[in-house]
Amino acid sequence: MQMPIPIPWVGSFVLGALGWTLAEYLLHRFVFHGASARRLGASEHRRHHAQVDYFAPWWQKALAAVAAVAVVWPLAGVVAGGAAGLAFTIGFIGMYLLYEVLHRRAHTHPPRGAYGRWRRRNHFAHHFTDPRRAQGVTSPLWDRVFSTRLSVDKVRVPRRLAMPWLVDACGDIWPVYADDYELVGSAHRDARTREADARAAFANRRPE
Repeated sequence: MQMPIPIPWVGSFVLGALGWTLAEYLLHRFVFHGASARRLGASEHRRHHAQVDYFAPWWQKALAAVAAVAVVWPLAGVVAGGAAGLAFTIGFIGMYLLYEVLHRRAHTHPPRGAYGRWRRRNHFAHHFTDPRRAQGVTSPLWDRVFSTRLSVDKVRVPRRLAMPWLVDACGDIWPVYADDYELVGSAHRDARTREADARAAFANRRPE
């Protein structure tokens, strides 16, 4: 006979997942795009803005997950008890891992469905319109709560930084994405443009 899953554990799991979306927003806004580019994680993240096919190495993400478990699990256990605290932690870390997958796929794979379309439009507006806004990657909730939403008719994507799924073999935007994006500038990328992109990213500005 299958044992039912206790409802409080399910609630704790969901709260843990929601807790990650808040942590994601706060880290993105106040650490990765905070005043100092020298903070832990900020330099790597701004390099990602300057070079959108760059992602921090897997071992850094693994260390971040271990550190999060070491902090979240004991605190959740004190607040909610052992079983519920564990469920909260699993929800939190599970959502973190899902965030990593969804974030990478936004850069490497085309959208599928309404959520995939929204997630890419929102994230690339953050990259190419205003890095100080649209801080939520997996959810619009906290941008709404903290008034950092970013709404644009079309995301203007520099050709030299265009996502591979956005353009065809000739470097032109696929017609299916033309309602959401437009390409601007030249596709040429040399030392000068790479340096300019790095300056803009580390200053929390959109690419020129």
